[in-house]
Amino acid sequence: MKTLLAAILSLATFVAPTLANQSGSPNATLSSRVPAAKPDDVKSIDAILHAVYDVISGPAGERDWSRFRSLFIPGGRLTSAQKNKDGSLFVEDVEGYATGVGDYFKTHAFFERSIANRVERFGNMAQVFSSYESRNAANEKPFARGINSFQLLFDGQRWWIVSILWDEETPTLPIPADMLHSAK
Repeated sequence: MKTLLAAILSLATFVAPTLANQSGSPNATLSSRVPAAKPDDVKSIDAILHAVYDVISGPAGERDWSRFRSLFIPGGRLTSAQKNKDGSLFVEDVEGYATGVGDYFKTHAFFERSIANRVERFGNMAQVFSSYESRNAANEKPFARGINSFQLLFDGQRWWIVSILWDEETPTLPIPADMLHSAK
């Protein structure tokens, strides 16, 4: 966890000067570079996590990618910890993710829900481990489970997703027992 905190602090060190070098307030500058967010989507850590799962989940068809983009800080990243069949890693910016999986979702149902969220917060940043279940239909057995690692930033007015890193459960890498049940 210390390594993860160091990575988040390193990212904060990068983001803060970038924001300071832009004209206008940091909030206005960030918000002007992405679609307007629904205030209820970004008012809390729980709200922004719910919004992400809500956007990507649903029957086959279009997703609200404008809403998805509104949740991320400009330059946000999505990365899988598992290698692709060719040995490469899936690393995308928000636009690349929306384009790539958007085509898949047009013809495939996909439902993902959080099982449990573990939040660590320091000042204006938060790290959330969110265990998840993925399904092809809302009421069927999950075809995959894993953990999403969300790095979040609070700018004084709203929450932003800086990055999402995920890893899927395997027979040799089960989800830890404390991430299988919500603490609520």
